[in-house]
Amino acid sequence: MNKKLKLWELKRCSPEEFSTQKKLPVVVVLDNIRSFENVGSVFRTSDAFNIQEIILCGITPVPPHREIHRTALGATETVSWSYASQTLDAIINLQASGYTIYALEQAEKTIFLQHLKKRADTRIAFVFGNEVNGVNQAVIDQCDGVLEIPQFGTKHSLNISVCVGVVLWECTNLLNPAVISD
Repeated sequence: MNKKLKLWELKRCSPEEFSTQKKLPVVVVLDNIRSFENVGSVFRTSDAFNIQEIILCGITPVPPHREIHRTALGATETVSWSYASQTLDAIINLQASGYTIYALEQAEKTIFLQHLKKRADTRIAFVFGNEVNGVNQAVIDQCDGVLEIPQFGTKHSLNISVCVGVVLWECTNLLNPAVISD
């Protein structure tokens, strides 16, 4: 039998311990996301993968908000975040700080997510776009590359919160394999 664990048996760190532990050198940039629930889900996923920061841009809703809190389940209190009125300004600042920036989008010249390579100086930011229009073209033009998650069905996109989960899992494999090894 494989007994399901109770929450207290998971031995997760406290919010205080979480705030002091070393973070994965990853920033999630949300480019004009409309849905409060998607934002909350991104916070919760970002907490799970111990990322450095979320940057909320443009019309993206910001905490505190009841709808964000409902899906974030407290992650707005544990994950560092900031707001930028313009996504382009946010990524230019990240590049000046040494980050490599990837937009998640379907474009003419994409790199499939599984082909992303680790570099010694890896500090990565991922830009995720609006639920309808995707990542703004001016933002794509400023990015260092465009990543695409391969898809094999009839739909042409994933929900943004699902996309963030897939990307952060792959990034965790790439940047911090000790976390997931046996």
